[in-house]
Amino acid sequence: MRFPPRITRIGAAGALLSALLVGGTVAVSTADAAATSVGSICYSALPSQAYDTLDLIASDGPFPYSQDGTVFRNQEGLLPSEPSGYYHEYTVVTPGSSTRGARRVITGEASQEDYYTADHYASFDLIDFGC
Repeated sequence: MRFPPRITRIGAAGALLSALLVGGTVAVSTADAAATSVGSICYSALPSQAYDTLDLIASDGPFPYSQDGTVFRNQEGLLPSEPSGYYHEYTVVTPGSSTRGARRVITGEASQEDYYTADHYASFDLIDFGC
């Protein structure tokens, strides 16, 4: 099982809180804004098909779709900004769908972090393997 690194959750919210407590101004970078736009989901709250996808990622496949493992470009800018090739996408099978469906797991470089999207990249949740 992979354990994601401690992503800076303090980001923009922490900077704002700090400024409110001690006074001062707040400058929020795009990276901070992206990090705070990502939610969180407990591993146990994922659909069962996501477990299958994560198991396939951990064992390096084989994957059911040729697009699995391809570079995810983060065009939406919702995930923290990283160099091209940092993120990769994998399909989470949607029962009853004749296509790949909208659900994906996006991994950070070398699977150091895993994100889940159920709405085809409109939102992302960092998978928390500790709950």
